[in-house]
Amino acid sequence: MAIQKYLIILCSVLIVALTQLPAAAALPDFSELATKCGPAVVNIGTERKTQAEGPEDFFGEMFRNVPPGFERFFDQFGGKGHGGKRPQMKQKSLGSGFLISADGYIVTNNHVVADADTIHVTFDSSNGKSETLSADVIGSDEETDLALLKVNAKNRLPYLTFGNSDTLKVGEWLLAIGNPFGLDHTVTAGILSAKGRNIRSGPFDNFLQTDASINPGNSGGPLLDMNGQVIGINTAIIASGQGIGFAIPSNMASKIIAQIQQGKKVSRGWIGVNIQDVDDNIAKALGMTAPKGALVNDVMQNEPAAKGGVHDGDVIVAVDGKNIENTSALLLAIADKSPGSVAVVTVWRDGKNLDLKITLGERKSAQSAKRSGKGQSLQDESLLGLAVRPLQNDERRELKINKNEGLLIVDVNPDKPAAQVDIRPDDIILKANLKAVNTVEALSRIVREEGEKRGAVMLQIERRGEVFFRTVPLQK
Repeated sequence: MAIQKYLIILCSVLIVALTQLPAAAALPDFSELATKCGPAVVNIGTERKTQAEGPEDFFGEMFRNVPPGFERFFDQFGGKGHGGKRPQMKQKSLGSGFLISADGYIVTNNHVVADADTIHVTFDSSNGKSETLSADVIGSDEETDLALLKVNAKNRLPYLTFGNSDTLKVGEWLLAIGNPFGLDHTVTAGILSAKGRNIRSGPFDNFLQTDASINPGNSGGPLLDMNGQVIGINTAIIASGQGIGFAIPSNMASKIIAQIQQGKKVSRGWIGVNIQDVDDNIAKALGMTAPKGALVNDVMQNEPAAKGGVHDGDVIVAVDGKNIENTSALLLAIADKSPGSVAVVTVWRDGKNLDLKITLGERKSAQSAKRSGKGQSLQDESLLGLAVRPLQNDERRELKINKNEGLLIVDVNPDKPAAQVDIRPDDIILKANLKAVNTVEALSRIVREEGEKRGAVMLQIERRGEVFFRTVPLQK
């Protein structure tokens, strides 16, 4: 009897305990959110004219060595016209975007609309009716891959608003809407996997990472929080990864889009220093308790940092009271501020923190460097097929390139070797065969004396903050 009584009491306690447990949290229902926000998401189609490919595009170096008779055969049957040029073809691409105003302003990625001859925007067809309008590019920012379009519609249009990506927490539910692989208005859901991701796609990488399915065609579409606000612009995927997508944070995008919409030039702050990350050994040597901040390798003369009192060997640990963990954080913090504004930069020097007030300058990109060089005489490196010009001193300083390096590529001949190894306009040549070059004469000398003898020239290229090598084969 005692055992039975004990079992009855134990079962009663368990029943009471189980009834006190909270009910399992149900997965969210995204149907209302999709219905509410879907009409503001658009399909963007573009067309641009491009030269048709010929046999040399497929056979590469093999085609270069065919006998002249065969070249004429390929010219006749490979698509070249009587003028010796291949006909132009229309290249089409698809992407996504979303309305941010009732009068037709649309946000998308720059790479969706770059170099497009025509842009067409197709609106939500969930009600059985779809409408397609022509769009104009109001402005773009290549470095953050953002663009603003405008359509002229007869009626007021549904639109979305930007949310605060800084307050978003890892693990929160998110919704992505777009047109992956051209499939109209596809909705996918997931969570925020991480913040502040740097995938080395540009100088201002600060992506939100999500496991909501993002595929080709989603580019430019919105990443929404559960309140229906845009907290990111879907922009990148990793081809080898599954369940990994990246979005531009709304707090970065909204500032840039606002500048473009107001007809202003996109501008970013600049202090003029060469920097590197602080590792354990540097931290120990400087008496720091932890490896953090950006070590100043060099302060450029007559630039804002020099005028504000920054020294070589300082470690920048904060900007306006916000901690700086590494070089990427410093670049983002300074670029986020307007030229002409004052930033309080905290540096670690002689074992203590020191606050310096710096009036910011304006950062230039490689694209603006190219624009500033218009009107200058360009010089050709004919064997490689490049039109180049030396960098000006102010360009070299602002792009952080040494004085003995730097040839800006302004044009690439599509029929010459450089184009075949993915060398592009706006790339900067730093070295040829590991030798620094800053004049076309120096480059041509290396091409003639070493390239023709060896059959190839190795160029060190800087592109949007990334440095890599390209080897250009030459015909002997």
